[in-house]
Amino acid sequence: MTSQFETALDPDAQLAAEQFAMAVPGGLSGLGVAGVREFGRVSDSQAPPGPAVHEVTERAVAGPHGDIPVRMYRPESSAPVPVLLYIHGGGWTFGSLNGGVDHLCRSIASAAGIAVVSVDYRMAPENKFPVPVDEVNAVLAWVRDRGRDLGVDTTRIAIGGDSAGGNISAAITHLDRGHESPLRAQVLLYPATEYAVERPSWIDNAQAPVLTVVDTLWFWDQYLTSTKDRTDPRATPANAASFGGLPPALVVVAGRDPLRDDGLNYAALLDKAGTPVEVLRIDGTFHGFMTMPGLHSYNQGLDAVSGFLTTVLAS
Repeated sequence: MTSQFETALDPDAQLAAEQFAMAVPGGLSGLGVAGVREFGRVSDSQAPPGPAVHEVTERAVAGPHGDIPVRMYRPESSAPVPVLLYIHGGGWTFGSLNGGVDHLCRSIASAAGIAVVSVDYRMAPENKFPVPVDEVNAVLAWVRDRGRDLGVDTTRIAIGGDSAGGNISAAITHLDRGHESPLRAQVLLYPATEYAVERPSWIDNAQAPVLTVVDTLWFWDQYLTSTKDRTDPRATPANAASFGGLPPALVVVAGRDPLRDDGLNYAALLDKAGTPVEVLRIDGTFHGFMTMPGLHSYNQGLDAVSGFLTTVLAS
């Protein structure tokens, strides 16, 4: 039974939540680092294949901490196409280019007719903040530098990601502000943009499916080194001094997610500063749904993402 504060899940999301609770009774944080990575690997192996894309290539990008694996999806086109730099989630601690992320990147490339470069950044706790931010920044520079060879239009680059990937994406937009060829869009899927602010969703969804407050704090602990990091805008973009001059944003949040109001607050900060922002709140689902292609909410989110990117990257 849901409380007066909670939102009822869609039937398919409810079933998925019950299956998750049986498989991971102690929550993600209870698995530990090795366990959560194995959980991610198994989940990836169970994801259905995504749509066919004209060309999918694996590459290695030189970065400040070593080579960074990326996977590029490109639709058929004789002309340079817009490109989305996609950053996967997983609490900065697990996740990969495979499974639900691969499905999502293929789906975006197919539906929006754009290229997607998915980034396999180094993860915490072995590689703590700001290593993932550094690596994504290096891949963005590589896309700009190699655009002609890659067949992409470097005047039409977007960045986006889910959860921790949304966090890194938002951070990059601030670091990149003022670039001579600015980012054209940002897609933030249930992003973490602040450290443990007790907004209503943080309290009411403390025991939400898939991601709880305890899990969220554990993931932050894997990523950050000190309490000072908690207010560094590269780690928590909601602490930035300004939210103007950033690329137009799409912020997607889930109703049953401790981070719901984190994302909504960040969208409000963008809007107040004059940065164009669209918000999609899907109440009948939980954190992580955009890498679960069997869910109805996944299709809702995909339609919003592909439509937004098609519009903002049109010319």
